[in-house]
Amino acid sequence: MIEQTLDIPTPHGATTTFIVHPERNGPHPVILFYMDAPAIREELRDMARRLASCGYYVVLPNLYYRAGVLELAGFATEEERKTMFDLMGSINIDLIMSDTKALLAHIDSDPAAGKGPMGAVGYCMSGQYAINAAAYYPDKVKAAASIYGVSLVTDAHDSPHLAAQKVQGEVYFACAEIDPYAPLEMVEALAQSVTANQVKGEVEIYPGVHHGFAFPQRAAYDKPAAERHWERLLALFKRNL
Repeated sequence: MIEQTLDIPTPHGATTTFIVHPERNGPHPVILFYMDAPAIREELRDMARRLASCGYYVVLPNLYYRAGVLELAGFATEEERKTMFDLMGSINIDLIMSDTKALLAHIDSDPAAGKGPMGAVGYCMSGQYAINAAAYYPDKVKAAASIYGVSLVTDAHDSPHLAAQKVQGEVYFACAEIDPYAPLEMVEALAQSVTANQVKGEVEIYPGVHHGFAFPQRAAYDKPAAERHWERLLALFKRNL
């Protein structure tokens, strides 16, 4: 595997970005991997490596670079959680789509990156970013997955349930049955919207598990559910990329 950590320029600074891809048989299809609220850490890099080992060029950007934050100390204490939520609130879809445009420019310049259809995946706060990446850049991002994403149905013009309608490829929403950040009423409203608008994709509820079930270092980790999410994710990308 080939790994790099690069500072990719954006209109607002530079985002320190972890890139990993196989060393042979390239170029490889691109996957944009949007981090969750606790920021970049080895747990996420390992997940990026797992995707890359399946034949993908994976791009994992730091979304908190505007605040000068690379990694968080943690989120166990009240003070640490406040810092995390403040950072989470400091970014939005428009900003992250601007970052995505900069990432796409870098991808276009790298011969190791495939120039065909791309995928996107976002966890927690970034589920909305992955879906919007496919809506903002429909000619490039043809498969997008939100894994226990938040704010799935809102009044905003770029709410994921509306953005999904603009996607020209396929979307997948994995939702935990027990999730205070995306309660079942919200998930049901999302599913109704996807069905009513004939969106190509699926909203799947993972029974009996909590928000964060796919992260091995979280107390909420559930191995069967995590492996199901990997199966769904890899199948999504295989179909579309």
